[in-house]
Parts: sequence; C-alpha cells; structure tokens
Amino acid sequence: MAYKIAPDAQQAIATARYIRMSPTKARQVVDLIRGRHVEDARRVLTFNERAASEPVLKVLNSAIANAEANRGLPGDELIVARAWVDEGPTLKRFRPRAQGRATRIRKRTCHISVVVGRDEELLERLVERVETDKPKRRSKTTAKKTTAKKTTAKKTTEKTTKPKASSKASTTSKESTENGGEE
Repeated sequence: MAYKIAPDAQQAIATARYIRMSPTKARQVVDLIRGRHVEDARRVLTFNERAASEPVLKVLNSAIANAEANRGLPGDELIVARAWVDEGPTLKRFRPRAQGRATRIRKRTCHISVVVGRDEELLERLVERVETDKPKRRSKTTAKKTTAKKTTAKKTTEKTTKPKASSKASTTSKESTENGGEE
C-alpha cells in the first residue's frame, strides 16, 4: 500500500522494504520513537540494543534527509509524526525432523515507514512545557527564611517525639485493658 504526502504538507516520508526481520520486533522499536523530536529519536535508537534499531535509524535518517532536501524543512524543527511497520512476504523454509518428517520455518520480512514533519501545535506545546518546567528563582532572603523555618520545625519535632514514644507504651497497655485484652 503506497502512502503519499500532499505536496504542500510540511512532512516527508521514507520507507525501507523487505527488511529481514520480524515485524513484531521492529514495531517494538518504532513505538519508542513515535512522536519524539528527531534528535531525541536518533539518540534513543543509537543507544538501544535491539537489532531492529539499526534499520529504523537508517529509515529515520533518510526521512530527515528527504525533508531537508526535497521539502526545504529545517532539520532541527522536525518530529517523528508517524511511524509504522507493515508485514512483508514470508520466506518459507523446511527443517528436517525425526522419522522423515519436516517442519516449516517462517523467515519473516517487514516494511518500515517513518514520516517526519513540522507540527506547529506540538512545537507550541513543547515550548510551553519547557517554560513551565523551568524552576522559579527565589530571592536569597526568602530562601533563608524557609531554611530557618525548616530547622526550627525539626527541633520542635524532635522534642515532641521523645515523650510520645514513652506515652505510646502506656496508652497501648491502657487500650488493651479497656478492650478486655483482645487485639
């Protein structure tokens, strides 16, 4: 099935066909990069130990090159818009077994497709998330006040916990006598 992208769309596609790998194994790797920024996706694929990472990385690099060369899109603004793995033809082989029998060996292939593009809404959300994740700076005077409050709070809790420990033993004995010795 051929997937086409509109000529005016801010996206580019790359596909690797007949990759000698099970589609289920390739899908596990493709799921890791879907929706990520391309640099983040490259990093994930580079350090992932699965065998499917290599062909998926090649397809991702090809899609980025297609976006830059054919569509004129800046490479640093691209995200993995869509990525999927389709099943290719299965090579059927036979393995000899005991007593003249044979079992079928299925050597599966897959087609890996990656679409990269500029998603304005997603870029805006990412910028908003980065701005909200920035830690708010406190002035030095408020930082000193909060640390002073913490130290006084620790001192008061230490003083109050010591008598409570001894009173807990007496209260548990009182409760057990009130309950008739049942716990």
